[in-house]
Amino acid sequence: MKKLAIAITLLAVCTTYAQEKLTQGTIKGVLTGNQAQVIQLAEAFSEDQYSWRPSEGVNSVGEALLHVAGANYFLASKLGFPPPEDVDMMTIGKITGKDNIIAALKKSNEFVLDKITMIEDEKLNDEVDFGFAKMNKLSGLLIIMEHNGEHKGQLIAYARSNGVVPPWSK
Repeated sequence: MKKLAIAITLLAVCTTYAQEKLTQGTIKGVLTGNQAQVIQLAEAFSEDQYSWRPSEGVNSVGEALLHVAGANYFLASKLGFPPPEDVDMMTIGKITGKDNIIAALKKSNEFVLDKITMIEDEKLNDEVDFGFAKMNKLSGLLIIMEHNGEHKGQLIAYARSNGVVPPWSK
């Protein structure tokens, strides 16, 4: 009987622990996959293709990648995590060169992934003013995930328009 009671207690503790930050961990997992594919696309474009844009007034490949990097920092800042001191939000969109753009994107990806699980479960419903809407922190995490996925789709279209095959679909 004692062994059964201990087993049930251990099961309850493990189940409770597994449920902690389940939402944040799930979002982090999906976001990690999207970010990895965006980086693969960024690396697949040639340096010359970084200035390609589908039409006047639409972000180029490089601008789209920097937009994602900037948005990662912006959205994380609204969730209470200011960008690192060496990140200047006013000039992030002016970074040039394929290697520099990829480095900036990778840094923003790592930053936002690190912050996701720092949001406590009991804070997921706290209201945040994102400037464009007031939502809870969970919505903010979902926006980060969706925004990265949205621009992955944009970059897939850009890649196909330039004869670049997404590396994972070869």
